[in-house]
Amino acid sequence: MAAEKTEGQILGEKLGFKINNSWETASNADLAAVEAFACRYKFFLNAGKTERELTAQTLERLRKAGFIDIEDALASKDKLAPGTKVYQNIHGKALNFAVLGKKPLSEGVAIVGAHLDSPRIDLKTNPIYEDTDFVLFDTHYYGGIKKWQWPTVPLALHGVIFGQDGEKQTICVGEDEADPVFVITDLLPHLSQEFDNKKMFEYITGEELDILAGSAPFKDEKATDKVKLNLLRILNEKYGITEAGFASAEIEAVPAQRARDVGFDRSMIGAYGHDDKCCAFASIEAVLAIADLKTVPEKTVLCVLTDKEEIGSMGNTGAEARNFEDFIAYLIAKSTDSYSDLALRRALGNSAMLSSDVNAAFDPNFASVFDKKTCSYFGKGIAISKYTGSRGKYGGSDANAEFLHKILAIFDKNGVQWQYGNLGKIDKGGGGTIALHFARLGIEVLDCGIPVLSMHSPFEVISKIDLWITYKAYLAFLQNM
Repeated sequence: MAAEKTEGQILGEKLGFKINNSWETASNADLAAVEAFACRYKFFLNAGKTERELTAQTLERLRKAGFIDIEDALASKDKLAPGTKVYQNIHGKALNFAVLGKKPLSEGVAIVGAHLDSPRIDLKTNPIYEDTDFVLFDTHYYGGIKKWQWPTVPLALHGVIFGQDGEKQTICVGEDEADPVFVITDLLPHLSQEFDNKKMFEYITGEELDILAGSAPFKDEKATDKVKLNLLRILNEKYGITEAGFASAEIEAVPAQRARDVGFDRSMIGAYGHDDKCCAFASIEAVLAIADLKTVPEKTVLCVLTDKEEIGSMGNTGAEARNFEDFIAYLIAKSTDSYSDLALRRALGNSAMLSSDVNAAFDPNFASVFDKKTCSYFGKGIAISKYTGSRGKYGGSDANAEFLHKILAIFDKNGVQWQYGNLGKIDKGGGGTIALHFARLGIEVLDCGIPVLSMHSPFEVISKIDLWITYKAYLAFLQNM
């Protein structure tokens, strides 16, 4: 017979906050849903390693689900009725899409927002050069990477380039088993004593992250740079491009490996680009779940998918641009009899957003940089970050207590397990998200997302059950905000 609980034990359970491992409390039905969701996510990752590919993939789903282009809506005389599904394609690299609710937009919008870009290696605008019978691509790394992690990783090339006839060519080489891959070379340990004594961040410089692309020369005794010429011949025959075409090209080198289950228990997913594609996937799925319902939502629900977050959200496809603000203005103009700037400002000021971005999961191999009391853990649900930034919260966003309390009440009511999500110990580093750019518009914003191991590396790891819980959290927020 179990012993009765003491007064102290009862009081501790009543007043304390315990974060459970979600695997322990999941039912068989939950586990089946977790696995099915993870399988769909792996397909999402494998089919879209770049912001362009993810935008195209998502646009295809939106059109099949009955979403219409905002440009077509603006060209039409018809008003947008509640329940209408609308998207905005931003230069093929970012997206806004919404399901219009019953209430006027001036009463606010429920928003989930993520970014589609991930750290990577970009080709420079004049990338091809030959050195000692090798042809290489000159590169410039994108986002916060540990440069020493990228040599010897099989790479695939993704992007667009324009042929001599002006036609845009899509490039994706290295993903199919029959494709060649590319690589940044490393020095053998027998000769690396000089390099081994360097600090890790000095081991390889940005200018040394050049990609090996070929070694066979063009057979012509009088030709110069024969290996480079041979590569240009191959590219011209396949894509109709010349060397000058690289000046306007956008070519990204990303790890060629596919998303894989990790561990004998298959509880985790390892892949390139979890940051922030896992939260983007959960956000997309949450809005599409509402779009599939036969009932019209009370408030308009909206998904924001931005580009350029890894380099500061700049540019006309980043969160710093006015695309989101314009999209809200367009929706107001097409759903009311008269548009006004006051209605736009009211809509923004009354809106609420979950900035759906990843967090750093506690790693026992590097325990010294984490605060165990407030960091996030694998398998314990969505990580809530009241504030971001670094060294005194600089450069981040800090959610208002009233808003955070409201969100946690929604999660608790809907059985969503949440946990704390501070990014490391104070003065050990930190980071930011797209949240501050939306807070600037007067929107209530909270950062919350999925804990990640090995963030910004070529092979990041997440927990399947955290992915599923995060989707449920976003859905609960959109339906109850």
